[in-house]
Amino acid sequence: MKETWTVLKVLQWTAGYLKDKDVENARLDAELLLAEVLDLDRIGLYLNYDRPLNAVELNAYRQMVGRRSRREPLQYILGRTEFWSLPFAVNPAVLIPRSDTEILVEEALARAPAEGMILDVGTGSGAIAVALAHELAGARVVAIDTSAAALEVATENAEHNGVAGRIDFRQLDLAGLPPGPFDLIVANPPYIPTADLAGLMPEVRDFEPASALAGGSDGLDCYRLLAEQAAGHLVPGGWLLVEVGIGQASPVRELFEQVGLREVFCRDDYGGIPRVVGGCRQEF
Repeated sequence: MKETWTVLKVLQWTAGYLKDKDVENARLDAELLLAEVLDLDRIGLYLNYDRPLNAVELNAYRQMVGRRSRREPLQYILGRTEFWSLPFAVNPAVLIPRSDTEILVEEALARAPAEGMILDVGTGSGAIAVALAHELAGARVVAIDTSAAALEVATENAEHNGVAGRIDFRQLDLAGLPPGPFDLIVANPPYIPTADLAGLMPEVRDFEPASALAGGSDGLDCYRLLAEQAAGHLVPGGWLLVEVGIGQASPVRELFEQVGLREVFCRDDYGGIPRVVGGCRQEF
């Protein structure tokens, strides 16, 4: 007799299988993948625990579970994620937006003029640029990245979230920022030290773009470039705000102070980890 795989049975088996593969949140991932296949939300799964899966559904689900068991990020499998309560398409051309980066958006919104000029450096999926454009209807945003593939994703996300007309995407390198001047420069640059790359989680190390991760021998290469150019690309009183990795807040603060930025500060994320460093160009 052919075995019947119900929603509940499939979820129980998959959660155990993914856990054995060292996947974090194995049960949640099993649910989200099955919800995608069945076009249900998680509540819908609970209401349909006894529903049997047909052959087509089982095959599609097996393929997704196989990918997750090889530690491919859930967001890449689904092709989307959420940031700042907005939907974003993601693929391996871009870093997956993290909730910690919302701290950078909060600090930017606290300092950005309503109709100012904003530069997002290393935009990737466009998460920061789109979030700021969404909140600041009068702002003009320039978003740069070296990757043409990433800019395609960012452009799609801007269009999907209704802000494409207010973001100017450009393929440029961090070493040569557009002239501006800008009221605000924001960046979540690559900041993983070279020696630490091999020890990252497989989801990050093996799937996310290395160009969005590697920050040089000490992880500070991009911060140096940003700090050196800040004064020449900010209006008087304009701000440079960056996300930093664990243990990097103090050296980045020092870099900002060395180039003459004022009111240098650090903001913790909601886990108590120093996450954002900012500094202001002096007024005169």
